Amino acid sequence: MSVLLEHPVVKLLTSLMSIVSTSELEHNIGVFLEQYLQGLGYTVERIPIAPGSTRHNVYAYIGSSRKTRVLLTAHMDTVPPHVPLLIDGDTIRGRGSSDDLGPLAAQIMAAEELRREGKLRTEGDIGLLFVVGEENGGHGMIAANDMDLSWESGIFAEPTESKLAKGHKGQVAFEVIASGIACHSGYPHLGKSATSILLAVLNDLSAASWPESDLLGNSTFNIGTLEGGEKHNIVAPSAKALCEVRMVSDLPGIKSKIARIVSQHPDVKLQFVFEYPEALLDWEIDGFDAAPVSFGTDVPRLKTACCDKRVLYGPGSILVAHGADEYIHVPELINSIAGYKKLVLHFLYQNLRY
Repeated sequence: MSVLLEHPVVKLLTSLMSIVSTSELEHNIGVFLEQYLQGLGYTVERIPIAPGSTRHNVYAYIGSSRKTRVLLTAHMDTVPPHVPLLIDGDTIRGRGSSDDLGPLAAQIMAAEELRREGKLRTEGDIGLLFVVGEENGGHGMIAANDMDLSWESGIFAEPTESKLAKGHKGQVAFEVIASGIACHSGYPHLGKSATSILLAVLNDLSAASWPESDLLGNSTFNIGTLEGGEKHNIVAPSAKALCEVRMVSDLPGIKSKIARIVSQHPDVKLQFVFEYPEALLDWEIDGFDAAPVSFGTDVPRLKTACCDKRVLYGPGSILVAHGADEYIHVPELINSIAGYKKLVLHFLYQNLRY
């Protein structure tokens, strides 16, 4: 067995990945993290994301100082289905290895090394926030806005190939719903095809132009799911599509444009599902490569009033996340601990006192 597999971060990650933690099923991993962090001596809160909710965020800090200067944060949930852990040489495969349990484990190890090295000098230096629901609407991070806390800096964990993200696109997801009239397909003039109506509006959305950005590239439109009709010999009475625009700017303008295009088609309704704006990040920090990313994160869901400076960083690649062969290389995972430590110290030293 490789000596790298004996590293504490690997042992923590394999424990985390052994727990099913797909979105909506984060309870057990939250309890594990609560107990694990308590065992390390942290004060730990498991906070419901809404009154009466069984879903909880986990917030940990040193001593009694709930208010901290630097926030390390990651999401506990993974996309379904659960893909079991497999160790293949110096590669860890399975759901959450890169998105987002690998980066989460590295954040905890970074905080622990800084504590052992005596570089966290007051109780209020650092806090750890692990949230639910990032993969299905960001309910956990949205709830974090109600914690009555603010941080000088936030270090968000995602698989960025160990680079600082310069920024990422925003997203608006929406459903287009077409209504028709069913009839025998041999006499289509007696009805109205909802699938044909839907295809027409989707063609117009596909042909539309969307904003561009020198930093983040082009906005993109995607038709995610399609459903409609009943049988091949029935003119379809209903049809719908779930779509999104990954946008680089002007969220209100894009929503208005979507609504305008849809409104030009009779018998079509529009329903916005969720949205968040693009995020521009702090990234000019010595010793780090940087690049923009196209995926979305919890960064814009935490209000600016709660956290001013923000970076996005972590080991692993988004290109394998959400797939059947998600993985992370152990050397990169271990090396990212030093990256997180450097970011914490950068913000602590930069922002006064040290």
